[in-house]
Amino acid sequence: MPRPCAGTCADAGRLRGAICANLVVMRKSSLERNTSETRVKLELDLDGEGRCEVSTGIGFFDHMLELLSYHAGMDLSLEASGDLEVDQHHTVEDVGLCLGKCLKEALGDKAGIERYGWALLPMDEALCMVSLDLSGRPHLSYRLELPARLVSDFDPTCLREFLQALVNEGGITLHLEGLAGENPHHVMEAAFKGIGRALGAAMRPAAGRRGIPSSKGTL
Repeated sequence: MPRPCAGTCADAGRLRGAICANLVVMRKSSLERNTSETRVKLELDLDGEGRCEVSTGIGFFDHMLELLSYHAGMDLSLEASGDLEVDQHHTVEDVGLCLGKCLKEALGDKAGIERYGWALLPMDEALCMVSLDLSGRPHLSYRLELPARLVSDFDPTCLREFLQALVNEGGITLHLEGLAGENPHHVMEAAFKGIGRALGAAMRPAAGRRGIPSSKGTL
């Protein structure tokens, strides 16, 4: 993970962290979660450069997480192991759970961020629409058509479970819809890239606003 940085607002040009007084608030989080089914260790820096080191035992899933991290502009370090001899469900779901928890913790009270993000993202013949709100209210609207067979080494039926765990623990409202696509690899790649882009936009500082992005004063 990159070394922590600190400085005055004037020195913080390349950082996208939330601004508090004259300090750059470093939005980072980490956790370890061990159960009888999985072991997950995760470190997250929302104001990174899209660097990613991931190992889940599922190569295609690792690649998708790398795309999400890169397009969100956040640094992600993740080691996960699970009972893959049973199936992929526990590992994929628990990664989503841990990522959601770290996102929520790193965002803090969400003061000064845009809050909303969206993307319309093509990947060759595939096209996905993503819209999200860091609202604190979990909701997933999922409209992707994927086959009930392995894509590379990944079970596509686990994608919805990953996203449901992510939004539940992260307090995210997420709408995902596949508008076009024949190749399931391309459809999922468009989805992960689109989620990354939308998340990066929602997390970034809002011009001219430092308070909570809600008329209620809290999220």
